[in-house]
Amino acid sequence: MMNERISTFMTPNVVTVHPDDTLEVVKKLLFEKHFHHLPVVDSNGKLKGIITSWDLIKSNKRFEEYGDYKVADLMTTNVATLGPNDLLGAAAMVFLKHLFHGLPIVGDDGTLLGIITTHDILKYEFQKEYPDDVFVRDTHWVES
Repeated sequence: MMNERISTFMTPNVVTVHPDDTLEVVKKLLFEKHFHHLPVVDSNGKLKGIITSWDLIKSNKRFEEYGDYKVADLMTTNVATLGPNDLLGAAAMVFLKHLFHGLPIVGDDGTLLGIITTHDILKYEFQKEYPDDVFVRDTHWVES
């Protein structure tokens, strides 16, 4: 069951961008940190939107142009959010219904508190099913 609170599984201290940052900043964070989505906050930490790797792809802009555009030009401003006391099941429902992969977690005043992703849900379910599994230690990667 997914009756646990989101606050237990969300990632706090989220890497964010500001509306005035350039797309170059976004690209760097997405590529270097292997993120897929970045919450956009104002100087008070209030959520203003989200920008994703998909937003960059569908923009049809070349990498060389990213310095000419601001996050505000591309970000999504109508963002689904949940609160820290909502249940993991609520996040799973939003992910499945809307095909999102990340949800900002905000306080009552709109301040960004964290983020929960489909990866967090998968990890939760895996650890619940296999609490003693040391899958990371036993995973072998083949280099090509």
